Amino acid sequence: MTPALRPGGLTASLRRPLPRAKRPTAAARRARAATAIAGLIATALPAVTATASAATASTAAAPVPRLVWQSCADGFECATAHVPLDYRAPHGATIDIKVIKHPAAEPAHRIGSLFYNPGGPGAPGTLALRAMTSLFPEQVQKRFDIISFDPRGVGTSTATHCFPDIAAEQRFFAGVPAGFPVGRQQERTWTDAYARFGQECLRNNPALLPHLSTANVARDMDLLRQAVGDRQLTYYGVSYGTYLGATYANLFPGRVRSMILDSAVDPVAWSTKDSAQAGRLGAFLRTGTDLAADHVLNAFLDQCGQAGPKTCAFAAGDAAATRAKFATLLQRLQQRPVTIDTPMGAMPFSYASALESIALQLDATRPIPYLAAGWTGLGSQLQQLWTGSTATTTAATTAADAPAPAVYQGKEQALGVVCADSANPRSPSAYPAQAALARARSGPLGAYFAWAAEPCATWPATDRDRYDGPWNRPTANPVLVVANTGDPAWPYQGSRAMAQTLSRARLLTVDGYGHTVLANPSGCAAAHEARYLVDSVLPPSDTVCRPDHQPFDTVG
Repeated sequence: MTPALRPGGLTASLRRPLPRAKRPTAAARRARAATAIAGLIATALPAVTATASAATASTAAAPVPRLVWQSCADGFECATAHVPLDYRAPHGATIDIKVIKHPAAEPAHRIGSLFYNPGGPGAPGTLALRAMTSLFPEQVQKRFDIISFDPRGVGTSTATHCFPDIAAEQRFFAGVPAGFPVGRQQERTWTDAYARFGQECLRNNPALLPHLSTANVARDMDLLRQAVGDRQLTYYGVSYGTYLGATYANLFPGRVRSMILDSAVDPVAWSTKDSAQAGRLGAFLRTGTDLAADHVLNAFLDQCGQAGPKTCAFAAGDAAATRAKFATLLQRLQQRPVTIDTPMGAMPFSYASALESIALQLDATRPIPYLAAGWTGLGSQLQQLWTGSTATTTAATTAADAPAPAVYQGKEQALGVVCADSANPRSPSAYPAQAALARARSGPLGAYFAWAAEPCATWPATDRDRYDGPWNRPTANPVLVVANTGDPAWPYQGSRAMAQTLSRARLLTVDGYGHTVLANPSGCAAAHEARYLVDSVLPPSDTVCRPDHQPFDTVG
């Protein structure tokens, strides 16, 4: 999502625990109807006929890239693939795709390669794989080379850069509110800035910007499959990576060996070819991300209150008292921001940037070393904000307050995909009403997800080769969809819709919280995943697993 794009995923491994993380933008996260609010109808992004696109832009004539693997520390190997910029001109200009591999631990028993996408959109696979390899089932690590890559437009691949460096981008966004705008003046500042931002991006990336759809990433992945010598694709996609998997499965249905889609987005609701809401709601409201986030936030507050202050620092006696304390905290933050110490130094939090941070931190219920603080960490941060809200503090936060990442990961790297793939109202004036609708149906987090799609209103590029269905082409082998019932980013209903929409798919449910089963482990689910990937055996229909831990279990 943008401006902190989320579902999609930024994955938990790549999101900052504090204000400006991605998950959809990063990108994306969450969606939440008020009958009193109307007038949301606006023009949507133009659709592209999928069947024509699939036939015209294929990988059949494109040269298979040659991968020269070199050690890149800690047992990983890296290579660069050259793929067509435009698959309608397969022998024309090329772009670079950076690829990373974790070789199979038992090469004598190696089955093939498992391609992993961490979501986002805009999350670099070359970073995510290093962080997430240990979370894959042991048998999978033994039997597969696990491969990921920075998608076109992202990270260390040929990337979308709207400015010379990320510091210049942050200077551009100085004065733009972090999280989402509050009030008419901030709304004007926000919409004006993102309109100018889109034009700056087009000026600096005129050739690349029209070729960033997920369909073209799927075509790149098919060339990578051929480059590693696999006859069919074995794939594990999380969050927005599920949309990449579904796109691949329908562009290349005969080439699917095994495919796990972890915490899936409803492909019809996202792409909106067949959705009646395409022209009046932004992508994250259509998919219900705000509703999912609101549900899980309330579960967090209830469980925090029940756990008590020894485990959740923000607890206030019981669930009801903790909810009341949270409402008071938000009222205080609306009056003035708070500066607190974070792992990245002192950082100011406004009402909007605090809500953005909370939304992102709901993803991992348990701490993941170096990656996520878990729900206990979220409780500690909220308590810091509570204590700090009684003191005099600094000015409101802006988008420029975020620390710069080591690799250029600007907002444009998520927006280029989101705005290419999904239909969103094309008038900036539609978004204040959407934010009001979201607040009415999903509480304080709703506005964050409504405004996350607004930059697409003035985004200057589309991709004629995007794919928007059909989504039910019969695949050579069945797909396995896995999901937590309490997912705060892509709601569980999206995974059910994905499993029902694909021609051959089965849903494996985990009765737990958090975004993605991979980041919120379940030994039961991992065993079914390993058997499916290694032996092509699906779990029984209607299988429900439990997570290994509950959110506020004592951390050992």
